[in-house]
Amino acid sequence: MTESPKHLLDTTSEAPQRPSKIAKTTTDSEDEEEHQQEQEQSEKPTNPNPRMQRYLVAIEYIGTRFSGSQQQLNCRTVVGALQEAFHKFIGQPVSIFCSSRTDAGVHALSNVCHVDVERISKRKPGEVLPPHEPTVVKKAVNHFLQKNEGDVTVIDVRCVPADFHARFKAKERTYFYRLLSGPESLSTFERDRAWHVPELDLLAMQEACKVLVGHHDFSSFRAAGCQAKSPMRTLDELDVSEVVSNPYFPSIIERRQNDRTQEDLHASSNMSETDLPLSSISIDEKARGFNGGTDLGFGIRRRHRCVVVTARSRSFLYHQVRLLVGVLKAVGTRELTIADVERILNAKTVTAASPMAPACGLYLGHVKYDLP
Repeated sequence: MTESPKHLLDTTSEAPQRPSKIAKTTTDSEDEEEHQQEQEQSEKPTNPNPRMQRYLVAIEYIGTRFSGSQQQLNCRTVVGALQEAFHKFIGQPVSIFCSSRTDAGVHALSNVCHVDVERISKRKPGEVLPPHEPTVVKKAVNHFLQKNEGDVTVIDVRCVPADFHARFKAKERTYFYRLLSGPESLSTFERDRAWHVPELDLLAMQEACKVLVGHHDFSSFRAAGCQAKSPMRTLDELDVSEVVSNPYFPSIIERRQNDRTQEDLHASSNMSETDLPLSSISIDEKARGFNGGTDLGFGIRRRHRCVVVTARSRSFLYHQVRLLVGVLKAVGTRELTIADVERILNAKTVTAASPMAPACGLYLGHVKYDLP
């Protein structure tokens, strides 16, 4: 599913604009689950064949290379690639159901799906064999996935009861959004993996999170195409933190820090607890490896600050996470104040929100279950 260019924020422009409405579509939502677990229980696919084994499959993928997770005609999708790999493995078509549906450009560190497999002998057609062990399924499916594009990988497999549904049994979902801050352009290795924002006020963003976390009417953070019956959601966690920026190899400063740590550990064997050093490297020295620091030498790229927004809830509205990040980013760039965030939340209309954050920085991080 492609995004409307009027609704997406140009990643090279910081000019504020109002998000336009997103037309309703028959394709699946980009990254936020509609809160319909109870209402749609009657629609759950059942497994009438007792010879079938249902597997719960966790996958990771690079969203940039797919037209979303759900199968679509004439488009390469995550489910399509996975179903093709299973078909090659067991020799018959399968249907795969995802816990969370992601749009083009949205990545997954761990999305979860379920699939029913009947193991039939290839030597004796019609003979049903005992189910494959999960480790066999993981290894075999990954073999066929890697022979294709290699941009989706099975990371875990488990046998579950026939009525276990990957979507309806999910207890909560966690999303991460990566922003890289600094004046220099993004590294080639970070392209389509994060949103580049030259400067961010981390403390202001953290204060804004306090306004948004909890149980609210999130109509202002709900795209016009959302088909959920209610805009009420409980945001169990909304946090902004600074983390180590990846992918990078150890810098000169970090290698020096490691050498000093080894020396400290060696020296500590002959020192009392009160004599141990508090730190082997200063905060100022660490900062030199990031944008704005001193010259690191020719050909050595300065690192960006990596800021991650974490959002956790049982379910999300359509585009809710990206709209939340859009407002938090505007607070971080001082385009909005905390009072503005309260005003936007209380307005209960998406036209009051800041432009939606681009898909490239969003990652489905984890889907939680009470597994049998």
